[in-house]
Amino acid sequence: MHLPCVAVSEPIRIANCSGFFGDRLAAAREMVGGGPIDVLTGDWLAELTMMILARSRAKRPGGGYARTFVAQMEQVMGTCLDRGIKVVANAGGLDPGGCAAAVAEVAERLGLAPVVAYVDGDDLLPRVSELLVAGELAPLDDVGLGDPSGYVTANAYLGCWGIVEALRRGADVVVTGRVTDAALVCGPAAWHHGWRRDDWDRLAGAVVAGHILECGAQATGGNYSFFTEISGHMDPGGARFGFPWAEVADDGGALIGKHPRTGGEVSVGTVTAQLLYEIGPPAYLGPDVTARFDTIELTQAAPDRVRVRGVRGEPPPPTLKVGITEWLGYRNSFEIALTGLDVEAKAEFAAAAFWDAYPHAQAELATVDSRIMRTDQPDPATNPEATAVWRLAVRDPDEAKVGRAFTNAMVETGLASIPGFYAPSGAPGPAAPYGVFRAASIPASLVPQRVHLGGGEAVEVGPAAPAAGGVPPPEATPALAPEAPAPAGEARRLAPLGRVVGARSGDKGGDANLGVFARTRAGYAWLAEFLTVDRLRSLLPEVAGLPVERHELANLLALNFVIRGLLGEGVAASTRPDPQAKSLGEWLRARIAPIPESLLTGPPGGVRIRPFSDDDRAGLLDVWERASRVAHDFLPDEFFAREREAISTQHLVRAETWVAELGGRIAGFVSLLGDEVGAVFVDPDRQRRGIGRALLDYVRTGRGPLELEVFAANFRARGFYERYGFVPVGRYVHAESGEPMVRLRWQSP
Repeated sequence: MHLPCVAVSEPIRIANCSGFFGDRLAAAREMVGGGPIDVLTGDWLAELTMMILARSRAKRPGGGYARTFVAQMEQVMGTCLDRGIKVVANAGGLDPGGCAAAVAEVAERLGLAPVVAYVDGDDLLPRVSELLVAGELAPLDDVGLGDPSGYVTANAYLGCWGIVEALRRGADVVVTGRVTDAALVCGPAAWHHGWRRDDWDRLAGAVVAGHILECGAQATGGNYSFFTEISGHMDPGGARFGFPWAEVADDGGALIGKHPRTGGEVSVGTVTAQLLYEIGPPAYLGPDVTARFDTIELTQAAPDRVRVRGVRGEPPPPTLKVGITEWLGYRNSFEIALTGLDVEAKAEFAAAAFWDAYPHAQAELATVDSRIMRTDQPDPATNPEATAVWRLAVRDPDEAKVGRAFTNAMVETGLASIPGFYAPSGAPGPAAPYGVFRAASIPASLVPQRVHLGGGEAVEVGPAAPAAGGVPPPEATPALAPEAPAPAGEARRLAPLGRVVGARSGDKGGDANLGVFARTRAGYAWLAEFLTVDRLRSLLPEVAGLPVERHELANLLALNFVIRGLLGEGVAASTRPDPQAKSLGEWLRARIAPIPESLLTGPPGGVRIRPFSDDDRAGLLDVWERASRVAHDFLPDEFFAREREAISTQHLVRAETWVAELGGRIAGFVSLLGDEVGAVFVDPDRQRRGIGRALLDYVRTGRGPLELEVFAANFRARGFYERYGFVPVGRYVHAESGEPMVRLRWQSP
């Protein structure tokens, strides 16, 4: 019997160069010049960005797209064409045709001739009235649909198939309007591999890769709870984190990485944090597929390489999400310092002085938000430590009420208010317009995509949602972390939650999402038991009284909370000091809680042991290759060659080998061959935190006693061996290097 041979295409490497409108301008050049890539993508469109582009377009014709993207294309277009690198970006915003024309104009000026395509069909603003009359627009939340006469944008979130069609027709640069962030990766992957529209698992894998890439450096250590563990982050240039790329395979799996010699790291921790950003339930809805985030499997394949496997997909819903922005009026705010004693009384008197000077009553304004921010400390050693802040924010449809009249009233109280009066951020400026984001849905069948290429007719691309009556795929089964009991019956210690968990938070309209992840299976077992909705409300009093959804993602050792209404009407209208809830997770991590002692012992972040894999073998061989280049001046090449041969053919085949991970990143390899223990470390900076704990954890399984050999200089300079219970039992001179060595022993009690 002969089985048919099925050709499998090579993985496609898709890079990101933008996570928001205003991201690093040099990123496109860095990604094109820093290493091999097949596709360059970028995300410019947040919910707030659509409103910004609407204002820009109102002030200046042709201002409805991201001009920074055009500037980046001027820098890299020639190189992209020479190397066959495709470019896919949603920088078209409200005017993808105008953006494509600007790119073509730059190309002509440079003497280049790329095929530039654009995808539209997302703009529903001209059709809003008829859609509302027909009942085809439905609100997705309690904010409702507002007043359509105030709408400035209304855009459906399109999927990847317009991008696929543009690439299939030979486009070198594809500019889109509002598509989902993940479509920028899913489109090139589906085009390259020739996927069908019902390849749900493959599409879901690409959507997950797209979600990891969409925010740029957030996948490589940006905004990461455990940033202090990132090697070299304080070295010159080390804080300039590289942007990520994803090698998407034919089966939808992906390898996440970054270019060499760039700052940051790609680890299970950094990728987990990004996966938790701005999500809701585990079934992640999209126009092309529903990706099951509870089926994602992450492994550290090598330094700065994370493999994503196992993602299951289901058909998308029959509707598309529609983002609507509506102008509501004007806003203004100011802050007054409250220094020293009587903070509450000073805030009351400062408020009274302001309202007596202001020509309108509080009740005449649409909204008034007054709050005291207690940043002061007892017995302050510095002036800032003695200072709290009173903040007043107002909104109203009438610009005059929150403009000069508001500013003047605050300034006029400067010599007739509280002692120590000053404004930390200066006097308020003119009133600024504000609006609200509204989420709606529309049947996908009513929103075809249109692909424009060259000067020819537009090609229409239908929705991805399957027709009614189709056979649904088997329901996905969530991937579960290997079971580990929650620590029970042991002492608890009061400590900040952030000592054992990381977090990532953000906004979705007026709601906030808060993802919390553990770093070990035991840590997750405790977290899942401890952090209930009621406990979250007690730790974050601002959440009390708000609807909260709690979702378990055991496969990521994580919980995700969706806090409804925390941000009011959304970032463009919120009077909250952090209107996008970016710091919500770090606030939670700072709260004190009773944490089991076993989770708090050992190095920050903890070290966990997992079985050695083929990917680890490749990574370890790479370590020896690099080590031989670095240490050739004091160790002969034969030493490394012999060790490399042992790794390849003997030692790791016959040994029981484990990988010690620190925060998802490989700290070292620990193996047992007979009575001999060996340890190799990928990053010397992490050796102190990795080796002792890794070996101690291993010994605690009952396999001791163990012996360890270290350079005498390291033993004298670093006292961590003694802290982990290792004692010197002998000394000798290393035969290869001539260095004094110390033999240490740890005996299980």
